[in-house]
Amino acid sequence: MGDGPPPDGERFARLYGDHFDAVLGYALRRTDRAEDAADVVAETFLVAWRRLRHVPDDPAARPWLYGTARRVLANQRRGDRRRTRLGERLRRDLALAVPDLSDAVVVHDAVDAAMAWLSGRDQEVLRLHLWERLESREIAEVLGLPVTVVRPRLSRARARLRDLLGNEPPPVGHLPVMTQVPHAKEER
Repeated sequence: MGDGPPPDGERFARLYGDHFDAVLGYALRRTDRAEDAADVVAETFLVAWRRLRHVPDDPAARPWLYGTARRVLANQRRGDRRRTRLGERLRRDLALAVPDLSDAVVVHDAVDAAMAWLSGRDQEVLRLHLWERLESREIAEVLGLPVTVVRPRLSRARARLRDLLGNEPPPVGHLPVMTQVPHAKEER
């Protein structure tokens, strides 16, 4: 071949071979993680490949690659800051949009524990009312009883449950302390 410049592939291979270690060292000294440095090196040499005709010959090639790596690092840091801000904004938005159910779970666990102390009859009437959201007449229909029997039964069961739980729900994160092993009472 003549005195002309080598084909692009050969020139890039030489540039990569001659300067890879230097660019990697540059990136490693400026990032916290090796993965980030590897990304900087890869992006730097991708830019060099795309703009190979603009890459100066040695000895000016290394400073050109460092300048490119510096811009890649700046873009990487801007992207990290954008992702961090987006994550913070999403956490704030989610906190407003998605209710914290931990209090409800604690209360639900406390109700479950207290229900175990009630008779099977009280448990059933309360489950139909509280969990299935049925009214007295609907509960009467499910149980095959007159409404005049269900209303006072529901009222007494609610009073017994209130006695076990107290009038206020338990403090968040705390379940009521039961000194005996809970067991369902026999049907009355």
